[in-house]
Amino acid sequence: MPQLPAPDYPADVRARLEADAKEVIARYPDSRSALLPLLHLVQSEEGHVTRTGMQFCADVLGLTTAEVTAVATFYTMYRRKPSGDYQVGVCTNTLCAVMGGDAIFEDLKQHLGVGNNETTEDGKVTLEHIECNAACDFAPVVMVNWEFFDNQTPGSARQLVDDLRAGREVQPTRGARLCTFKETARILAGFPDEREGAVDESGGAGPASLIGLRLAKGETVPARVVHPRGEAPQGDSAPEHLSSHDAPQQTSASDPDHPAGPTAEEGE
Repeated sequence: MPQLPAPDYPADVRARLEADAKEVIARYPDSRSALLPLLHLVQSEEGHVTRTGMQFCADVLGLTTAEVTAVATFYTMYRRKPSGDYQVGVCTNTLCAVMGGDAIFEDLKQHLGVGNNETTEDGKVTLEHIECNAACDFAPVVMVNWEFFDNQTPGSARQLVDDLRAGREVQPTRGARLCTFKETARILAGFPDEREGAVDESGGAGPASLIGLRLAKGETVPARVVHPRGEAPQGDSAPEHLSSHDAPQQTSASDPDHPAGPTAEEGE
């Protein structure tokens, strides 16, 4: 049985989206290159990518609905069913997992009464496990609408989702203030992010992630003290030492069996 055509947007909504789409398409030499941001645009309208939204993208780009659907179903940032105002993602990749990410995710599933990619009954929170977001030095990391909440515990994560559901203000660890998923989708479509603090030096990676970049630039990287989790340094006189991951070593130093043998410096 053939599928019925997707319902259209109301006339005023379609006119507004067509104006926005025209602005997006003008950024690209080939109109079909605008498909990804346009999917974010229609997602900002209803909170997920509907059949109506995909038909709209096909119409304005001159594509088939099959071509649009193929893209919309490939990327996990496009939701295919109604979801919460706040997408709460718990990183469960290796480092975050061993630092407590798995425990946080299991705890939140029980606390919220939902499974992976499911939404609470009040429509506020959708819970999911996510892939690495390059914030490993702040593990375990929880993200809400792609904003970072670093160094989380099951207790702090429960408080976070409780605050979101209660409508209390929540401030990410770094970067701009939190906004709803629809607002986030519009920003990802390429429209201005007017939130205070949207561009903030505190939104960058942490020192551990940036050491490699600094070394590549020829900068001197001071030794870093590695303290047990939760313990503070004991004064300036505390002994400093490098972790084996903090700075590169000569191959022969890290692998004594390497055929290159000892370096000249080691032989002295």
